[in-house]
Amino acid sequence: MIPKEILDKVRLIEIHTRSMVNNLFAGEYHSVFKGRGMEFAEAREYQPGDDVRHIDWNVTARVGEPFIKIFDEERELTVMLVVDASASGAFGSHQQMKGEVGVEVSALLAFSAIKNNDRVGLLIFTDEVEVFVPPKKGRKHVLRVIRELLYFQPQGCRTEIGGALEYLGRVLHRRSVVFVISDFLDRGYEVALQHLSRRHDLIAVSLSDPREWSLPNVGFINLQDAETGEQVLVDSGAKGVREFFAAEQRAAAACRSALFRKIGVDEIAIDASRPYVDPLIHFFRARASRH
Repeated sequence: MIPKEILDKVRLIEIHTRSMVNNLFAGEYHSVFKGRGMEFAEAREYQPGDDVRHIDWNVTARVGEPFIKIFDEERELTVMLVVDASASGAFGSHQQMKGEVGVEVSALLAFSAIKNNDRVGLLIFTDEVEVFVPPKKGRKHVLRVIRELLYFQPQGCRTEIGGALEYLGRVLHRRSVVFVISDFLDRGYEVALQHLSRRHDLIAVSLSDPREWSLPNVGFINLQDAETGEQVLVDSGAKGVREFFAAEQRAAAACRSALFRKIGVDEIAIDASRPYVDPLIHFFRARASRH
């Protein structure tokens, strides 16, 4: 039986995220994704005022006159939330852990989806696929997704993004919008990410905490890897050590962002110490302007 405190938290998250969907997020989700789930219906001659981005260049070249692609909007979209539940998510130097922010972002995206009558699915992973909830529609289903995110206790503690993406590629047959919500503290997932991006619309939601970007000047500190348990003694009082640490973190983030750009995966960078709605809205507006 699910504890009452979990059910209460689900209800609080529902109230909080529904308010954001209705008041802050209204129209942003719809403007980006409604119309991206489109099926080609036919081509017709170009008429003044038509969007030139929809010109069918193959037909135009064949007949010698400009033709426009006509689309039928699919009745529903499938949104998959792929959420990292590894031990590194249980870190935060401010009010919330990275994992907690990830849950709230997932809830916001899920309620945005059902508001537009889309289907929502969930995959939770660590170094294995821990939970898979097939996509469905409706408020009851979304509340189940949120309960899984809050109540679930992972078996693993490490991160295996590639394995999760490979699994999703095997079970997700219909083209979907896939949000991968993780701190991406992993390696070797590049090929799986590229393969999945060919069939689905992938968006990376990268979570971080300010303390992961710089060390405090407090002298000798013992740092422990949350996933492997490995420990290292660091002299944070040494300026060179702090500068080296910050440079390494910036380089890793830049390399990851370059990978996403190379294979056409959009990225939403979220700082767990700041409101996450702003970067989400900025992303949706920027993306809408491109389409």
